[in-house]
Amino acid sequence: MNSHDDLYTTIATLSEGIYRDKGSKFLAYAWHIDNESEVKKHIEFLKKAHPSARHFCYAFRINPENEYWRANDDGEPSGSAGKPILGQIKSFNLQETLVVVVRYFGGTLLGVPGLIHAYKQATIEALGQAKKETRIISRMYKLSAEYSQLGDLMKFLKDNHIEYDSPLMGSIVQISVRIPKSKSGFFETIFVEKNWLIPD
Repeated sequence: MNSHDDLYTTIATLSEGIYRDKGSKFLAYAWHIDNESEVKKHIEFLKKAHPSARHFCYAFRINPENEYWRANDDGEPSGSAGKPILGQIKSFNLQETLVVVVRYFGGTLLGVPGLIHAYKQATIEALGQAKKETRIISRMYKLSAEYSQLGDLMKFLKDNHIEYDSPLMGSIVQISVRIPKSKSGFFETIFVEKNWLIPD
């Protein structure tokens, strides 16, 4: 069993939502992202797909262990776009999630309260129907063993249901393993005692 501290929720696939108000159209796109460098790629994709749109406002939240987020109003009045988008990502309790809302201006000013409502509703539409998945916060360890110890190491990993990658066979065997965060200290101690752990 994994501790609740090890678990977080993200979205599994691209999800879209739309909200209209007084001729303005707000198209929300929600993606799973692993890091901040993916944000620019998605925004560039949307700018090519929507060349006549006026604003591309966004927010994202990554790193479930050390909360990291950004919100961007892209020319809308301060706090009227990025913040309500981020508020919904947090409200849905999602991590590793980016939402970009593309706005087509309809000719009528909505005012700051109207904009906050529109960006919030478009985001709710996208996140509400997004397929969610639960993931585990884990630590990666590199282990090594002599060939004579390999049987013991593999038995230990299997007995303790530890995820591992295919071993690298060289003069010794190297293997990468993933341990849920809450159990990492316990297993790290054992790896050191058995002389399996390769220091970072």
